[in-house]
Amino acid sequence: MLYTLNAGPARATFDPKHGGRLTSLCVSGLELLVGPEDDPMAYGCYPMTPWAGRVRDGRFSWQGQAYQLPINHPPHAIHGTVFQRSWEVEGETLRIDLGPDWPWAGKAISRVQLAPDELVWSIEVHAQDVEMPAVIGWHPWFRRQLGRGEPLDLSFDAQGMMRRDSAGIATPDIVGVSRGPWDDCFVGVAEPVRLIWSNALSLTVESDCSYWVIYDEPDHALCVEPQSGPPDAFNLGLASTVKPGMPMIRTMKIRWELG
Repeated sequence: MLYTLNAGPARATFDPKHGGRLTSLCVSGLELLVGPEDDPMAYGCYPMTPWAGRVRDGRFSWQGQAYQLPINHPPHAIHGTVFQRSWEVEGETLRIDLGPDWPWAGKAISRVQLAPDELVWSIEVHAQDVEMPAVIGWHPWFRRQLGRGEPLDLSFDAQGMMRRDSAGIATPDIVGVSRGPWDDCFVGVAEPVRLIWSNALSLTVESDCSYWVIYDEPDHALCVEPQSGPPDAFNLGLASTVKPGMPMIRTMKIRWELG
């Protein structure tokens, strides 16, 4: 069952059953997100946790022990354990356990606030019994064109990007920012990241996350993904450690202005 938040000209619709995702963000009749697709990775805006992006071959080690995750994007594991599963609704809060495919017991909590000119979305990850690694991220699919065919322009400034290897996975090597198209992780991003649909609407994305994946290869969409750790963070030693009673909390803020 969908649930909708309204504030002035803004409407945000969530689908708890399909990954707790934001399926629609509409401002003054302009739909900003790609609508439902058969591929659950390819629409709306969904939370990614306890990892974001790819885990190489689905394998990693933590505190001296090796783990294997299910492969859902062969040959890798991608985007965590919660973006395809059903979340529980408690008022305007969504909750989900991290599931049987994650080696440790834990849960995620999603909290959203909508105002006439912004959406603020916080994700919490809790460890139940023992400490564990974790990453939090969001994967919004912004439309290239709005209702009147306005083209989308992206503006951002970054100190560098993580070089991708032959498998297309980020490495710890930081290189200069190349020209797009991108499916890359950027560091040292000067916020906010700005998206502009000419003569229609401008939008900014801010977050307390340190890594930003920009995916602008599709003709119909552009993805701006704040993440607390980069793709393959577990193998790069760049995931956060979450301890019982000490959850990790990250926030994304989307703000907009008409005209």
